[in-house]
Amino acid sequence: MAELTIYQKPTCSTCRQAVQLLQESGKPFTAINYYEKPFTKAQLKSLLRKAGLSPKDILRTKEDIYKELGLAKKNLSDDEWLDVLVAHPDLIQRPIVEKGEKVILARPAESVKELL
Repeated sequence: MAELTIYQKPTCSTCRQAVQLLQESGKPFTAINYYEKPFTKAQLKSLLRKAGLSPKDILRTKEDIYKELGLAKKNLSDDEWLDVLVAHPDLIQRPIVEKGEKVILARPAESVKELL
């Protein structure tokens, strides 16, 4: 059975809800704070591939850094978006939950139950 891994920011309320649901399930999981252990470009690309998402699909457009960098006006390739996301983790929607070859963006937090 594949292990569950949640990539999260502990101060995020949705992340805390998802972690609580995982704890309540009794299933073993690993919680990774991606601010302490940042994503590599290859790792984020792999997670997105497994989720069937593009880098723009997980972009947090309401963050100040999004506006400061003028990203709304930029036409970047997926590879360039990955560079932006790795450099600015605040722009990544969270939490991201992985179980083997399946990855979901757990928004809302209850969607984590589909991996249990």
